[in-house]
Amino acid sequence: MKEIVLAGGCFWGVEAYFLRKKGILETEVAYANGHMENPTYKEVCSGITGHVEVCLIKYDEEVISLEEILEYFWKIIDPIAVDRQGPDVGHQYRTGIYYIHKEDLVVILKSLEEQQLKYQEKIATEVEPLKSYYTAEVHHQKYLIKNPNGYCHIDLTK
Repeated sequence: MKEIVLAGGCFWGVEAYFLRKKGILETEVAYANGHMENPTYKEVCSGITGHVEVCLIKYDEEVISLEEILEYFWKIIDPIAVDRQGPDVGHQYRTGIYYIHKEDLVVILKSLEEQQLKYQEKIATEVEPLKSYYTAEVHHQKYLIKNPNGYCHIDLTK
């Protein structure tokens, strides 16, 4: 089982989208790469923590590759938007790819380069090692499964 952490705006939609993909074994929404320990949703949304809303994706690389995961990821984000996705605005809604395994960086950078060819503007999606990670509150986990009519800016049919 491999892991990658992705930020694509509101973490509910990113999680719901990837849970529909074959080979995804487990997901968890969390707050990453900020400067405050154990932030709450309210603190993250206030902008004082520096965290980004993320989704940890655990996958079976014999069924789905990191390349495929990243192809799916690029379909659901606006990679040139800064600190926003859809109607969600704020530093916590920036896009990012946060790697756990150093060897994944080659695949990530190749994917980023391929995407950059599609845009004149510089892609704003961060690519960084995962520096800090705090699991989001229980009611945020699998939110769109528990609340099927809940808000989501991502087209889950892509």
